[in-house]
Amino acid sequence: MSTIARLVLALSLVSVAYAADDVVSAVHGSVDKVDSAGKTIVVKTADGTKHTLHFAETTTVHGADASAKAAEDSWHGIEKGSDVVAHYTKNGADDTAVEVDRIGKGGLKVTKGTITSIDRGGKVIVVKTGEGTEETFKLSDRAVKDAGKGIAEGTEKGTKVVVYSTEDAGKKIAHFFE
Repeated sequence: MSTIARLVLALSLVSVAYAADDVVSAVHGSVDKVDSAGKTIVVKTADGTKHTLHFAETTTVHGADASAKAAEDSWHGIEKGSDVVAHYTKNGADDTAVEVDRIGKGGLKVTKGTITSIDRGGKVIVVKTGEGTEETFKLSDRAVKDAGKGIAEGTEKGTKVVVYSTEDAGKKIAHFFE
């Protein structure tokens, strides 16, 4: 085998191994602890499970004051008790936050209802709320990816769902749904 062929093969194997670590998962819960010095947050889910997530300079924060100077018990406006959805990747034994979305005041809006239609290809989900109105959401790229994985497993017409969204130019953008 030539040197070039070996190099191409080696680079291919490295990229496959890197892609395997690049799978993004999500967790919804409240922030139990913020350690600015250790660059971690602990997210506690409704069932009591605690997830320790490391954050990096590239971690995106939505719905919080990202320019805020991090106090000892806060990180970019995310503090103990904040309701969040954290998207993370596995990096060896560590979970690294890719994106943290604050839920509620100043953050993502919550819409509860029943799916009336979902078009993953067209990136659209329509939800009928408890008040009987239909809300149409454009799915963010991350929500489209999540819709194809375990996060949104079983999300078909008639399924009860909670959609976490923002608004941009009058359009509702779903960032995550469960």
